[in-house]
Amino acid sequence: MTERKSSKMIAAVAVMFLLIAHPAAMARTRWAIDSATGAIVMDAKANTGHHDHIEMSGQRAAIVYYWGIDENGRYQCEYHHVFPLLRMIPNNTHAFFPYRHSTNVAQMIKADGNVPDWKAVQIEIDGTLKVIETDGNLELTRIDFPGREKQATFELASVKNLTDRPVVIDIPEYRYTWESDPAKGVKGSYVMDIELTGGGKTTLAPGATRAIALVMQAYRKNETEATRMDSQTIDVNAELSARQDLFKTLSDKLILETPDEVINTGFRFAKLRASESIIATKGGLMHAPGGESYYAALWCNDQCEYVNPFFPFTGYDTGVKSAYDCYMQYSRFMNDNYDPIPSSIIAEGDDIWNGAGDRGDAAMTAYGASRYCLECADRQVAEDIWPLIEWCLEYCRLKQNADGVVESDHDELEGRFEDGDANLCTSTLYYDALQSASYLAKELGKGGRMARSYRRQARQMRRNICNYFEANVGGYETYRYYDGNDTLRSWICMPLVVGIFDRADATIDALFESELYTGEGLLTQMGEETYWDRSTLYAFRGAYFAGKGDYITPKVSAYSHRRLLEDHVPYPIEAWPEGRQRHLSAESGLYCRIFTEGMFGIRPTGFGKFTMKPSFPDGWNEIALRRVRAFGGDFDIKVERCGKRLKTTITDNLSGKTRTYRSRPGKAFKVKL
Repeated sequence: MTERKSSKMIAAVAVMFLLIAHPAAMARTRWAIDSATGAIVMDAKANTGHHDHIEMSGQRAAIVYYWGIDENGRYQCEYHHVFPLLRMIPNNTHAFFPYRHSTNVAQMIKADGNVPDWKAVQIEIDGTLKVIETDGNLELTRIDFPGREKQATFELASVKNLTDRPVVIDIPEYRYTWESDPAKGVKGSYVMDIELTGGGKTTLAPGATRAIALVMQAYRKNETEATRMDSQTIDVNAELSARQDLFKTLSDKLILETPDEVINTGFRFAKLRASESIIATKGGLMHAPGGESYYAALWCNDQCEYVNPFFPFTGYDTGVKSAYDCYMQYSRFMNDNYDPIPSSIIAEGDDIWNGAGDRGDAAMTAYGASRYCLECADRQVAEDIWPLIEWCLEYCRLKQNADGVVESDHDELEGRFEDGDANLCTSTLYYDALQSASYLAKELGKGGRMARSYRRQARQMRRNICNYFEANVGGYETYRYYDGNDTLRSWICMPLVVGIFDRADATIDALFESELYTGEGLLTQMGEETYWDRSTLYAFRGAYFAGKGDYITPKVSAYSHRRLLEDHVPYPIEAWPEGRQRHLSAESGLYCRIFTEGMFGIRPTGFGKFTMKPSFPDGWNEIALRRVRAFGGDFDIKVERCGKRLKTTITDNLSGKTRTYRSRPGKAFKVKL
C-alpha cells in the first residue's frame, strides 16, 4: 500500500450551537487524556470561541448539551431535553416531549452582593460534562448528567471560597414550570419542572464549599406528588453516583489495551455511548440511536445489525436484554406471505415506520440476530430468536433475482443515494447470516441437513456476489454497488467485513487511496460532500479482517484522535451535513466492533466457539482484550508478536486456566472455550 495520494477538502460550516465546523486544515487538538482517570480535559482559557454539543442518555431521559466558551471566556450552555416516554400526537418516530432552555446557575449566585464575572477554566468529559469556572475569588464547579433511571437530568454545582476571608453567598430560590398543550399529548398535558435546590444566604469561610443543584424533570400534569420527584429532597449526589457507577461498570469490562492511548480511550468512551442509550419502554428495553430524533423505537440497521451483536462482549446485562427484546419485537412481524418486516418499530412498540420500503431489513436482522445468539451462547435465547432468523433467511432467498443476488427497494440510506434494484450491502449481509445460521442450526440440533443447506446457500451466494458485483470502478478492480454504478461508493467495504477477500487489495486502495477518503473518513460517494461514519467504521473493520492492520491502524488512530480530542467530541457521529454530526449511539457500537471483530478478528462459530485472526501494526509487540464476556465466558485475550508468528493466550478469569495458540499473521485459527 502507498500513502494516500489525495483527499477531498470540503467547505467549512460554523453555526454556533447548531453545526460543528466541517474538518479541513483548521482541525486542531483541543483536548488531552487524563491518564490517571481516563477522562478527556480541555483548557478553556486556550479555547475561547469554541462551541460543541454532546448527547447523554438515561433510561427515561436524554439530553444534548449545546455548550461553548465565548470570546470573553464565559461558559454558555443550552439544554435540549428529550423525554421519550411522554408521547406526543401524532405518536410517530419523533413524538417525544422535548424542552429547551438556557438556565444559568452561575448567574444566580451573588457574592457579597455582586454577581461574579465567571470565566471558564476547564472542561472535563467522563460520562458527565464537568465545568470549572472562577472569578479569582470563588471557584464554581458544575457537573451535568442525565438520571440513570429517573425521568430527569441534573446539574450538581459547588461554590468554593478561594480567598482568606469570609464571603457572603446568596442564592435565590428558583423554580420554573411549563405545561404543554393537553391536546398535543397522548396522555394530556406534560410539565417541565426546573428547580434550584440548596438556595439561601450563607457565609462561606475561607476554603469552604457550598453545594447547590438544578433538578430538571418532566411528568404528566395529573401525576400525583407520590409518582414524581420532590426536587428539594432528591439526593442528587446519589444520582451522580449512579451515573458514575454505570461508567465504572462498563469501563471494567471489555477493556482494550493497545500501545495507542487514544484508541484505548476512544474504545472506552464508545462503550458508554453505545450502552447508556437504552430506554425502558412499555415494549421492553429499546436501544435508542438518539440525536434528538430517535427514541423508544427500534431499527433493523441501528439495533438489529449494528449494536446488538456488540452487547454480548460487554457483559452489560441491560444491553444484552435490550437486544433480546429487540429481536422479539421483530418476531411479531413474521408472516406466511413473506411480506417485508418493518424497517422500524416505533412508539414503544405500538406502531411501525416503513416509509422507505424494504431496505434489506431481513438481511440486516438475520445477520445481527444469528451473531448475537452465537455470542450469547444461551440455548433458550437462541431458541426464542431462531424462528425470526429462519424467516428472514427464507425471505431473502425468495427475493433473489435471476442473477442470484437479493433485491430490495433501498439500502439503509433509504434512497439518499442511488442503490439500484439489488445492492451490495443486502447480499453480503445475507451471505454472512447464512454462515452464522449454519453454525447456530448445528448448536440447536436442527439437523445436519439444515446446516448443510445453509452452508451450500452461502457458498452459492458468495459466487453470485462476485459474479454480479465485481467490476472496475474508477480504475480499481473492486465492486460496483449496484448494476449500473460507475462511481466509487464507501459501502464497497462490505465484502471485506464478511470475509470475501478476492479483491481485498484493490478494494482497500479504492476506499483509502482515492478521493473517497478524507480527513473525516469516507465520503458516501465519490464527488459528493456527504459522509456517514457508519461506512467508515465498517471499512476500518473490514481492512483489519483482511489482515491489513499495519496499513489501516494509522488511519484508525487519526480518526479516533479526530473524534476524541479535536473539535467535536468524544464519540463517533452519524453524518454530515445531515444531522449536525449527532452522536447516534449505534455508531459507537460499530467503533468498538472495529477491534473485537477487526483487529482481533473474532468470528463466532458456535456456543463457546469462535475463530480469531489478529491483525495489528508491525511496530506493536502486543494487544489485549480483557474481561470479554461473550461465548458464555469471562476471559482475557492477549496477542503477542513472536518473531514472524503470533502467540495468542486466552485466560479464563474464573479458573485462571490458560490456552495458547500460535499462528501466522493473517491466518485464522479456532478457539473453543
